[in-house]
Amino acid sequence: MREKKYKNAYPILKINAAGIMAGNTLKARTIAILGSREVGKSSLIIQFVENHFVESYHPSVETTFRKVIRYKGHEVEAEIIDTAGQVEHSILSFTHVVGIHGYILVYSVTSKQSFEMVKIIRNKILNYSGRESVPIVLVGNKMDLHQQRQLTFEEGKNLASHWQCAWTEATAKRNDNISMFI
Repeated sequence: MREKKYKNAYPILKINAAGIMAGNTLKARTIAILGSREVGKSSLIIQFVENHFVESYHPSVETTFRKVIRYKGHEVEAEIIDTAGQVEHSILSFTHVVGIHGYILVYSVTSKQSFEMVKIIRNKILNYSGRESVPIVLVGNKMDLHQQRQLTFEEGKNLASHWQCAWTEATAKRNDNISMFI
């Protein structure tokens, strides 16, 4: 497992800020990014952490990135877990539930299957955690691929409204809207 440390400051996923203490104590917050294969989870993270887009696709083995960010005036160490792509019948690992402070569920706006998959992933998270809700940001990636679009803006927005979670569309390639959810 590759781990990296970064010192740039950016806004973080809006997860229960009450847990962040004032002063010099650096609090760690763990965020898991989940979604189908090839939706751009790794590209989103690399764009956020390293400020560049990776053109080629390489299937991820779970990787953890770290970056110190600024949230509501406090420094927080964000531990971002880049998970391997999920398939419908895969078993969600307990490492994706235990100790996680929030989730980014990613689908591609060019794939209806990936949109259906985030619904399955969310249900698995809720079942494993035993909770009725968890902090989630829903992200429709690849919004720059207009010709291949299979999902409307409204479909993502409506699902987020139903789940009562944050939502945005983004593109790692152009670095659009990434700092809005991480």
